[in-house]
Amino acid sequence: MNHLLTRRQALLASTAVVLPGLALAQAWPAKPVNMVVPFPAGGGTDAFARPLAAQFSKLTGSTLVIDNRGGAGGTLGASVAAKLPGDGYNLFMGGAHHMVAPSMYPKLDYDIEKDFIPLIQVASVPQVLVVNPKRVPQATAKELIEHLRKNPGKMDYASAGAGSVHHLAGELFKIQTRTSITHIPYRGAGPALQDLIAGTVDMAFDGLGSSAGHIAGGRIKALMVAGDKRNPAIPDVPSAAEVGLPDYKVSTWYGIWAPKGTPAEAQTAAIDAIRKCALADDAKAVWAKQGATFPNVAGPQFAQLIHEEIRKWAEVVKASGAKLE
Repeated sequence: MNHLLTRRQALLASTAVVLPGLALAQAWPAKPVNMVVPFPAGGGTDAFARPLAAQFSKLTGSTLVIDNRGGAGGTLGASVAAKLPGDGYNLFMGGAHHMVAPSMYPKLDYDIEKDFIPLIQVASVPQVLVVNPKRVPQATAKELIEHLRKNPGKMDYASAGAGSVHHLAGELFKIQTRTSITHIPYRGAGPALQDLIAGTVDMAFDGLGSSAGHIAGGRIKALMVAGDKRNPAIPDVPSAAEVGLPDYKVSTWYGIWAPKGTPAEAQTAAIDAIRKCALADDAKAVWAKQGATFPNVAGPQFAQLIHEEIRKWAEVVKASGAKLE
């Protein structure tokens, strides 16, 4: 009898330990969730963050509050997010830009691999070469490249910030085309696109997610999409391979992290909720319109991707000699 009581007591004790975790997972979110977006409103990150927030409200009954903190190629917002409490109610939406940052910003006060917990990759879009049609009369990428070779340093390109993927996409383009183009960094893709549309700059290497609407509206013109295939969102625009740049493969991707210390149960609940948001029909339509895919890579697999991307971009930074302006 005593032996049976001991086993029963042990079982009850173990259940008491597990139940709080289960309760947290089932109850989450019990209040609004804050998500830092490290770029201004209107940029590529915002183009996916806000549809996710809309779906989050529908699916959970709670609110995903977007907190835009732009500057320094997305590193200022990352720094803010790294210092937030890991209480399950703070998230960070970053992406490919933050894989470049360790090589471009030697004095970062956070470590993307140590100060954050990777949750899930939510979108991937190819880079696209876009121009202001009033400033750039060339009708094709091949014509533009020929013009750039004959006029080194006389044209410029906007980016989402020094050290962003937009910046490195431009540097990689310059290496592969043997051209010279002046880099003009902004505090995010939104402000960069505003100046491109206004005619302040000539071109940009932007994520299709933030450019798609402006391309469709005729405010800017797409001359080339990175990679070896055309994108369904802009089927008339040739791929880099068609233009004669088979090795020009650059994509902008976005993912969601939690600050270090976030409980495992909250991590699991957040991944599940975000995955359901991204798979909702309304979100799928937004992704398709922007030429994006939902990679659905989470947890340890996402962590491995992050590690590999940091190493890849370090090699590009070294080869290009890219520096902060």
